[in-house]
Amino acid sequence: MFLIKQDFLINENIEFSKVQVVDSDGQKIGIMPTNKAIELAKDEGLDLVLVSPNPSNPVCKILDYSKYKFEMAKKAKESKKKQKVIEIKEVRISPNIDRHDLEVKAKNANKFIDAGNKVKVTMRFRGRELNFVDQGKNIMSDFKDMIDNAQIEKEAKMEGKNLVMFLIPKQK
Repeated sequence: MFLIKQDFLINENIEFSKVQVVDSDGQKIGIMPTNKAIELAKDEGLDLVLVSPNPSNPVCKILDYSKYKFEMAKKAKESKKKQKVIEIKEVRISPNIDRHDLEVKAKNANKFIDAGNKVKVTMRFRGRELNFVDQGKNIMSDFKDMIDNAQIEKEAKMEGKNLVMFLIPKQK
């Protein structure tokens, strides 16, 4: 009996024979048979909700389930609002890039970093360019020096025919 995504067992779906009951005010009523607890909840016009499915001591609470579910959804939505999603933006450069083109790419990467995103810098080597990986690493370090407010998350490293480096905003 596992709970998934805050969907609680209610009323007749509770499979325990005896449960500890807490009333709508938060006061412990005590341990009683499940069917008696369900009747007690129905008398108040509320639902019996299993909040702790511990086999040795299951705890049920008497409450309005639809209202409770709404409040939980509202809290989840509110906490989701406060999260900042970090995107990974990619900047592609080549090993024989011109200085001005490199500056333009660095300017774009600076915009991404200022927006709070990670930047993946990729340099693709094709054909004979693979003989000049050291030159590519130098270009990559020049690129890093052009970016003001970033720190290296992952150093420049060869992955197949690509030299890849990750930059993140500096921690304040």
